[in-house]
Amino acid sequence: MEMELLMPRKNDAPSVSNVVPFQMEILSGHREYLSRWLHAGQPMGVCDADIFSVEQRQAGVSSGYVLIWVRETPDPAYKVYSRGNSWVVMDAIRENVLGQFRSFADALHMVRPVLPRPEKIVAA
Repeated sequence: MEMELLMPRKNDAPSVSNVVPFQMEILSGHREYLSRWLHAGQPMGVCDADIFSVEQRQAGVSSGYVLIWVRETPDPAYKVYSRGNSWVVMDAIRENVLGQFRSFADALHMVRPVLPRPEKIVAA
């Protein structure tokens, strides 16, 4: 009986959640890579790309996103943003998710594979 008094009951614990969702942001390194990728992708139909800020913040989603224009359409064709620990590529016209990637470079590679990516290192 004494043991029960010393042990806190589940219902006695506060129900406040202190979980902060992880979110990646578009950093200066991403901006530099985007610039190199855009220059390399122009012969393959990439016309322009720009970084925008979101109007309303969502938990776990980056505060910025990239829109990419290609020569096939006057409207932005792709949207790239981070959600949690992955980069999402979305068809900006139909708003369909096309894929989730571990790196910003991998996400842009999906749109147009114009820059070499570093090989994955395999432990021996």
